Amino acid sequence: MVSTRKISRRQLLKSSGLRPRDIRSVDPSLWLTNSMPSLLVREHAILLNMGSLRAIAMAESVLIFNYNRRGGKAFIDSLLPRLNPKNMNGGHCMPFELEVVEAALMSRIQRYEQMLMDIEPRVQALLEVLPNRLTANVLEELRISKQTLVELGSRAGALKQMLLDLLEDPHEIRRICIMGRNCTLKRGSDDVECSLPLDKQIAEEEEEEIEMLLENYLQRCESCHGQAERLLNSAREMEDSIAVNLSSRRLEVSRVELLLQVGAFCVAVGALIAGIFGMNLKSYLEEHVFAFWLTTAGIIFGAAVAFFLMYSYLKARKIL
Repeated sequence: MVSTRKISRRQLLKSSGLRPRDIRSVDPSLWLTNSMPSLLVREHAILLNMGSLRAIAMAESVLIFNYNRRGGKAFIDSLLPRLNPKNMNGGHCMPFELEVVEAALMSRIQRYEQMLMDIEPRVQALLEVLPNRLTANVLEELRISKQTLVELGSRAGALKQMLLDLLEDPHEIRRICIMGRNCTLKRGSDDVECSLPLDKQIAEEEEEEIEMLLENYLQRCESCHGQAERLLNSAREMEDSIAVNLSSRRLEVSRVELLLQVGAFCVAVGALIAGIFGMNLKSYLEEHVFAFWLTTAGIIFGAAVAFFLMYSYLKARKIL
């Protein structure tokens, strides 16, 4: 049964048996400060923080904060079919709180896998056209894809670290196993003590089942995180290739500009000589028939020689 209700903090603490500091990890008002995924085990409840999914799982109910967000909707869509007796097919039924934990992990990892499936073809298409096709739209698409991969890698990496920490802490796993049972953990050894031998046997079986469950989702999360990192590295290498390509083009443009400046300088010297002869002063060269042609040929020859000398100097200094 799914219902929507408003509950005060005092009522929440009373119904779940939690302390006020426990609720900080799932408090929706602390969205920015509690962005890292976490799974906290308490005596009568499990607190889940999976980004947009914040929930408190108890023996027979689960409280979902911000249920209308994307994470909450995906979690509900994943949890409800698991609780339907028609979908059991006579198989083993896990405790309710473990069903909630698995549904939360499944919805979150499926979200990451869907993001990866959406972004991978886009990145592969960009890697095929770059760096030969450098346009503003292609570069903007590369920037957006890289930003998405960074976000995906960060989220998958944080979830992977949470699962690793949980698997390396058998005390927390055993605390999940004894929830709702008349069992305790020995101090120092963390051995399970139960009033009924059957409860102890069930707890030990559930411990192995929880470890297998966490290992399964850890492998899927590692696969998603590794693929996102590989795509991100490919995008970064492509950015480096684009930077080298642009630097090469800028170098070619700079060489052409330098050649044009050298040519303009040589022509300016010739124009200076022509300006000197253009003054309305008698030099007696105007009386000779071939003076114009000789002067013109001398200016052109001098400009060509000056250009060749400067070009050779720049080549020798490895400037061009």
